[in-house]
Amino acid sequence: MEELVLTAGNNNNGRARLPERHVAVFAFPSSSHPSLLLTLVRRLSSASPTVVFSFFNTAKFNRPLFSDFGCPNIRRYDISDGVPEGYVFRGKPQEDTNLFLAVAEEELRKGVKVAEADIGLKVSCLVVDAFYWFSGDMAEEMNVPWVAFWTAGACSLAAHVYTDLIRSKSSQLIKGSSTGPDEEEIVDFIPGFSKIRLSDLPSGVLFGNLESPFSTMLHKMGRSLAKANAVPINSFQQLDPDLTKNLSSELNNFLNIGPFNLITSTQNPPSKVDEFSCISWLDSQEPGSVAYISFGTVCRPAPHELVAIAEALEEAKTPFLWSINNDSKKHFPEGFLERTTANGTGKVVPWAPQVQVLENIAIGVFVTHGGWNSVLESVGAGVPMICRPLRGDQQINTWMIEKVWGIGVRIEGGSFTKHGTRCALEQVLSLDGSRKRFKERIEALKELAHKAVDPNGSSNENFKTLVDVVTSATL
Repeated sequence: MEELVLTAGNNNNGRARLPERHVAVFAFPSSSHPSLLLTLVRRLSSASPTVVFSFFNTAKFNRPLFSDFGCPNIRRYDISDGVPEGYVFRGKPQEDTNLFLAVAEEELRKGVKVAEADIGLKVSCLVVDAFYWFSGDMAEEMNVPWVAFWTAGACSLAAHVYTDLIRSKSSQLIKGSSTGPDEEEIVDFIPGFSKIRLSDLPSGVLFGNLESPFSTMLHKMGRSLAKANAVPINSFQQLDPDLTKNLSSELNNFLNIGPFNLITSTQNPPSKVDEFSCISWLDSQEPGSVAYISFGTVCRPAPHELVAIAEALEEAKTPFLWSINNDSKKHFPEGFLERTTANGTGKVVPWAPQVQVLENIAIGVFVTHGGWNSVLESVGAGVPMICRPLRGDQQINTWMIEKVWGIGVRIEGGSFTKHGTRCALEQVLSLDGSRKRFKERIEALKELAHKAVDPNGSSNENFKTLVDVVTSATL
């Protein structure tokens, strides 16, 4: 067996030290979950150079994460994705996730044994994506701390923690009704929320297929998290003080340790160069005039909505930078690309360095799906948002953006039309009082976010608490 040596932790005699503790890390193979957890583990490994971290994920997600990776105390371990050999996907909702969930616990249990034999140390702590509710039972069996990392915001986490309460109260609202809960009902019974519309709760809490493997996993997670020794999240506590207060009363060491985008941007250079010259193009535009449009890499609006955005931008003569994959360009109106490129009002690219784009003075609004990473990046740059939520936590994030924080708007009617898009752009970009209000509010949150990640900020102090939990010798 190869002996693991941690070169980062030399003793006073200059000799490399063997690891003193072994932390197992369970990443969930979906979207940005693995990269966010690896970002956290890199911070933990830097703070704990004599701890070795074994990082478990499927090969598909591990491969790009570790393609150019040099960290002596983080080790990659691949586990099965649960897809049988020769399996043909049928296009069912969450088909790949359901196959993985069927084997996840067994695969992770086997993986821990392999890593313990490989490294020569028993696991002393589990740091996991919070989705893995069953890892709490594993930690209890192993008699080690369980740290459940929530990659998103306090608002969506609260919806899962209070799912049983929400379902109970909602059923009381509709006694005698045969149609089920009214999706448009605005309620005030969820702790930490002054009010919220039921339809903006994450899918699987009250609406959607409540019996699906994914919904069941989230429900069990919400019920299990009170047993965790720490629940860190990628946010900052000044963003949601009421939610932070309530979740802190329900969970042990509920720790806001973000925004990660502000922490990593100060520690690392951009991971990709600006190969499509987005920044130089933005530098030629007027301050606060450009709409930046991006809906992430996982899902996008329907083709007719892309047409509506394009028509609204061109009709309003709004300068824009649009990050969209090449295949989706076929849905644009005929001649749209040629006309907007020729007159200098538009730039369409397959990829943009989003953090740097949002920080450019030319950006006046971010047209987004409302994914949590995008929300934090927009807050960190002080850019108001126009939101078109598509799935997951994006509905509740959009509610917070529009109704609670007042830093953006939801697209009229819930999907893009030419008229609705023009109205939203005018509301956020026009020089009247509404633009000023949006800008003032998001600049105030930007300042709080940056203060939170300062050396003496709340997120940094919370991270120190997390390090203590992860490296503690005893429960």
